[in-house]
Amino acid sequence: MKVDFRMYKFLTELPRSVKRAIVFFADLFLLEISLYAAFALRFGSLVPFYNSAVDWVLFVLLPLAYVPLVLVLRLPNIKLDAFDDSASMRIGLFAVALSLAAMVLSYAFQLGTPRSVPLIFGSVFFVAATSLRLFARLLLQMLRGGSANSIPVAIYGAGAAGIQLASALRRSHEIRPVVFVDDNPALHGLLVSGLQVKSPAVLGDLAAKEKIRRVILAIPSVSSHRRSIMLKNMSELPLEVQALPSYVDLLMGAKDTLRAVSADELLGREKVDLDTLEIEKSYAGHVVMVTGAGGSIGSELCRQLIGCNPVKIVLFEQSEFGLYEIDRELRLMAGSAGVEIVARLGSVIDEPRVREVIESEGVKVILHAAAYKHVPIVEENEIEGARNNVIGTQVVSDAAANLGVERFILISTDKAVRPSNIMGATKRMAEMVVQDLQAREKQTILSMVRFGNVLGSSGSVIPLFQKQIESGGPVTVTHPEVTRFFMTIPEAARLVLLAGAYSEGGDMFVLDMGEPVKIIDVARRMVALSGRTVKDAENPDGDLEIVITGLRPGEKLYEELLIDDKNLRATPHPKILRAEEEQLSQAEVARMLKDLRAALSAADRESLRRLVATWVTGYHRR
Repeated sequence: MKVDFRMYKFLTELPRSVKRAIVFFADLFLLEISLYAAFALRFGSLVPFYNSAVDWVLFVLLPLAYVPLVLVLRLPNIKLDAFDDSASMRIGLFAVALSLAAMVLSYAFQLGTPRSVPLIFGSVFFVAATSLRLFARLLLQMLRGGSANSIPVAIYGAGAAGIQLASALRRSHEIRPVVFVDDNPALHGLLVSGLQVKSPAVLGDLAAKEKIRRVILAIPSVSSHRRSIMLKNMSELPLEVQALPSYVDLLMGAKDTLRAVSADELLGREKVDLDTLEIEKSYAGHVVMVTGAGGSIGSELCRQLIGCNPVKIVLFEQSEFGLYEIDRELRLMAGSAGVEIVARLGSVIDEPRVREVIESEGVKVILHAAAYKHVPIVEENEIEGARNNVIGTQVVSDAAANLGVERFILISTDKAVRPSNIMGATKRMAEMVVQDLQAREKQTILSMVRFGNVLGSSGSVIPLFQKQIESGGPVTVTHPEVTRFFMTIPEAARLVLLAGAYSEGGDMFVLDMGEPVKIIDVARRMVALSGRTVKDAENPDGDLEIVITGLRPGEKLYEELLIDDKNLRATPHPKILRAEEEQLSQAEVARMLKDLRAALSAADRESLRRLVATWVTGYHRR
């Protein structure tokens, strides 16, 4: 097998001029053989030499006509591994030209050649030249097949994209297509582009016998839901799975022909369609301020707001670099849309600065995304976490109410429900601050939105797994039973915008995200779909190990979206629910904030934890 591949390398690495010379003389030889065959067929004899009609001058003259025809039609320039219909047409045109040349020479030199000989000669040459190239290509493929480095792959989808992919991969030294798989039973057993079409059910057997090591999805137009089902069915197989980009990705200039499967395709549900007319109506013509504008959610909110035709977007951000990045990006987008972008540095706990920005810019809608959200970091920095998340929310919401802002939307988290960590507890306290203010406020409409884990946001487990897999592992999971709700960044941002549109005051909005997902299952799928196998007791020779590290301080096994799911109300969107939850009295909230400020001033962590345990329902420190 090594000898075969060495021969393949020797032939394919010959200088291009040598390859063209070989093809030139091979076609010249075929010309003479085809002319001889034409006379033999015409006279019905393998030895037509004794027939007086055979004029041997033609065997000398035709090669002279062959040279200029080669220069014009460039037959030796056809690449064997790119032999296709256009190449066949060029050979056919060359054969017709040779036939005409034979006729012209016969008449010009009065050779007396039978009129049918040039026609037979052209047909024989076409068949011979085409067959020689096909045979040569097959021989090269057989020699290349001996390479121990070529990866046998199955192509999922025997349609146009799959056929084109198979043709392209045949030119690759590294990848060798061996079979099509397709869900259409009518195609099973057929030969498409030289490969047999089989049912996807055989992938397990082919993988076990090591006849394939990779599957390439070649159905770029398939829906994300259908793609998710395909990926889920293959996730347990010891195969690397890749997917062709969609036609939209190709048109938008996707750099890679094949891409790794995106993380949100692992989660087994369609993205929720949150595009409604209410969104644009609610923000068109307004000045909208986004706090935490440089963060994952805040920046996506700003991007989506541009399509809602606000007059101005005020970017409020504590991080100078974060503000610089989102300001630079948005100005490119906002110019054509006629939306003014204003970048303002500041902290949400700085009351004079918050009030000055709201008042000077004429803000009418505030989307409050500024928060400290990483559980382990806030757990070790409780004082600053509470100051930013609770006091910051109070400062911004009070300023909104006092300065006549029409709508205020707080972005919260599912970790606020019966929290086991300070981050979640401070977000629940922020919710109670907003609920209390709404109970007293008649002009400004205040509402809240609860998220699950947001795919691709900073600190999300999905990017962490991707980095760990790329670096060779291990992949770390805190507990085998940990589950989480997941949503995409665009879903999260859209949910916030819809909350502003649907809000009636004091509302808590949640998105129906389906069933929670086990984190360890996501890790296993991501390892499998990266082309690697999990190393465990059942597979000690696997590539990557999944290590259980133990729950981090404040981490829960599972999250909830609602404290009490009995008081749910529908909204105009079927996937968005409005919850009515318990709230503290005005006096209780005032006392909670007073005690909180005292604990923050004294930097008293124990007092803060006692305060949280007193006022936050279900709080339990893990």
